[in-house]
Amino acid sequence: FPSDEVIRKRLLIDGDGAGDDRRINLLVKSFIKWCNSGSQEEGYTQYQRMLSTLSQCEFSMGKTLLVYDMNLREMENYEKIYKDIENSIAAAHEKISECKKQILQAKRIRKNRQEYDALAKVIQHHPDRHETLKQLEALGKELQHLSHIKENVEDKLELRRKQFHVLLSTIHELQQTLENDEKLSEAEESQETQMETETKQ
Repeated sequence: FPSDEVIRKRLLIDGDGAGDDRRINLLVKSFIKWCNSGSQEEGYTQYQRMLSTLSQCEFSMGKTLLVYDMNLREMENYEKIYKDIENSIAAAHEKISECKKQILQAKRIRKNRQEYDALAKVIQHHPDRHETLKQLEALGKELQHLSHIKENVEDKLELRRKQFHVLLSTIHELQQTLENDEKLSEAEESQETQMETETKQ
């Protein structure tokens, strides 16, 4: 079996494997025979063979060039496809990034809605603003009424305090008067007793 190096060299010489190296070898042999041909008929035959071999080589070369051009176009096409794929990948990355942002925003909105629902449930357990204002107004009126009652009670208490003070003063004066009257009566009784004693003597 030929080694890898031999196969590689054969492929380089043979082109696409269509037998170009064999044709070249035949062409060289035909040229040598043509040069060494003895008769004109034999030389013409070798000449025709060389032309035929050259035609086959030219055809093979033209085919190789066509394949080469086709490969170039395919490479350009592949490069275009590769660029399109790169652009698609970049667009996909951008779309994924945008989707991630939308997902984060959706999660934030969902969290806010859950918080709003929780607050709404808490608020539903409390009276509304109008009812609260009515209750505050009623409590204000009741407080004002109690304030008036307190003022009236304090006024009455002050009046009763003054009246009690006057009453105490009157009682004190009456007691003083009674004590004075009692002293005066005792003095009169003492004087009468003394006068009676003097009369008896």
